[in-house]
Amino acid sequence: MSSNQTSNKTWLTQEAADRLHAELEELEGPRRADIVRKIEAAREEGDLKENGGYHAAREEQGKNEARIRQLRHMLENAEIGTPPTAQDGQVGLGMLVTVDIAGDSMKFLLGSREIATEDVDVYSEKSPLGAAVLGAKVGSTVSYTAPNGKQIQVAVLACENFF
Repeated sequence: MSSNQTSNKTWLTQEAADRLHAELEELEGPRRADIVRKIEAAREEGDLKENGGYHAAREEQGKNEARIRQLRHMLENAEIGTPPTAQDGQVGLGMLVTVDIAGDSMKFLLGSREIATEDVDVYSEKSPLGAAVLGAKVGSTVSYTAPNGKQIQVAVLACENFF
């Protein structure tokens, strides 16, 4: 996916998409039913104003439904594909990128945190840093505007396959 394509798309590997579909099925099925049972059991206890179990179950329900909406949106707008290769030295989605910012070296995965299979910093291609390095060649220097308005220079040191 290039930076000039629709920014609503989320790039995912097939493995990540399968993992998210499984999570969505769990949340919409057994998890949702379990929460409904908890709410019903708490209602049967009486006074809802002072019923901690009821309020906790309702909060859990809200979080579950929010995650369901997030997963549905992500999967509906997913671009599922094969991870690019770093053979040509050009930064792409799903790559582990090493950059130098003001003398500090930093390594991160470019893409959605949903594609990360291990604990690693992740920057979206929609973030200022991610957008700046996407498509850049190893050895080049790019810049982006930080939230405080400053221009930040970034030297692309390396990119490698994450998967």
